[in-house]
Amino acid sequence: MVRMSNSTALEMLRSPDLIGVGMEADCVRRRLHPGNVVTYQIDRNINYTNICTEYCSFCAFYRPVGSPEGYVQPIEMIFQKIEETIALGGTGALMQGGLHPELTMDYYENLLRSIKRRFPSFHIHGFSAPEILNIADIAGLSVRDTIARLRDAGLDSIPGAGAEILDDEVRHRIARLKCSTEEWLMVHRTAHQLGLRTTATMMFGCGETLEHRVKHLERLRNLQDETGGFTAFIPWFFQRENTSLGRFIKQEVTAVDYLKTLATSRVYLDNILNVQASWLTPGHKMCQIALRFGGNDVGSILIEENVVSAAGCTRTSSEQQLRQLIEDAGFRPIKRDTLYRNYFFN
Repeated sequence: MVRMSNSTALEMLRSPDLIGVGMEADCVRRRLHPGNVVTYQIDRNINYTNICTEYCSFCAFYRPVGSPEGYVQPIEMIFQKIEETIALGGTGALMQGGLHPELTMDYYENLLRSIKRRFPSFHIHGFSAPEILNIADIAGLSVRDTIARLRDAGLDSIPGAGAEILDDEVRHRIARLKCSTEEWLMVHRTAHQLGLRTTATMMFGCGETLEHRVKHLERLRNLQDETGGFTAFIPWFFQRENTSLGRFIKQEVTAVDYLKTLATSRVYLDNILNVQASWLTPGHKMCQIALRFGGNDVGSILIEENVVSAAGCTRTSSEQQLRQLIEDAGFRPIKRDTLYRNYFFN
C-alpha cells in the first residue's frame, strides 16, 4: 500500500469534495476496525494543580504562582474522585495539571503510590510531556530516569497533551515558554522505549497553516514508525473564549475544516490504529458525522473536565448518551479501557 504523501495530504485538506474525503477515510476505518464497532470509555480528568509557570496564550485554566485561585488537590479529594469514577464503571483517570514550580519528585511518587495502594487496578494516564520535563528539571534528573521512576511508582501511560501544533514557529507564537517540538517527541520516544504507551494529539485552529498541520502529522507518523508506542490520535480544535489568543484568532474552525482534518489524519496516520472523533468541542451531532470521516472512538464520558471547559466549552455526556450517539450513527458501541483493549460487550 502506497503511503499518503505530504502533498497529497495538503490536497485532501484543501479539497472541495467533502464527501469524497470522508469516503476515503471511512474506507480506512472499516479496514482497520471491522465489525461496525465504535468504542468509548468511562473515566474522568483529575487536575491535581492549576498553578503553572508557562502562561500559554490559548489556556484559560492555569493560574500563576501566588494566585488566590491556585490550588493543589488534597490526596483525599483525589481519592474521592477516583471512588466516584469506579462507582460509574470507570477503569482509569487522566491526571494532569499545570507546571508547578515547587512540587518535587517525592510529591509525584507519593501521589502515584498512594493511589495504587488504595486502587491497585486503577489505570493512571498521567503527566503530559511538558509536565514530565518540568518534573525532571525540578528533580535534576534525566527525562529517562524521571519517566522510569514515575512508571515504577504507578504511572501506566502518558497523554498526548502539550503537543498543540508540533512546529516551533507556531509554538513560539502561542506558547513560547512551553517545550519545543523535539522535546515533546523526545518525551514520548523515551516513554515508548521504557514500555509505556502514550496518545498523540493535535490542537488546530490556533492560527497555523495547513502545511503546519501536515508537518505535525508527519512527525507523529515518523515517531510511530520508530517506536509503535502511540495507541491513538486525538485531534481537537482551539476554544477561543476566555483566552488571550482568542482575541487574535477571530474565526473558529468550521465543521467542514474539522471533518477534513480528521479524515486526512485517519488516512495519513496509517500506523496509528485508533483515531478519536471528539464530542467535547465539536458537539454530539458533529461527532456522529465524524464517525463516517475516519473516527472509530468517541473518547470518554468525561465525568469531570476543567481545562477545555475553562475556555467556554461545557458539554457533558453520560454513558447512555454516548452509547445512544454511537447507535444512532449506525454503529455498535463497545466500552474500552485506557489502552483501547479489554472490550466490554454490553
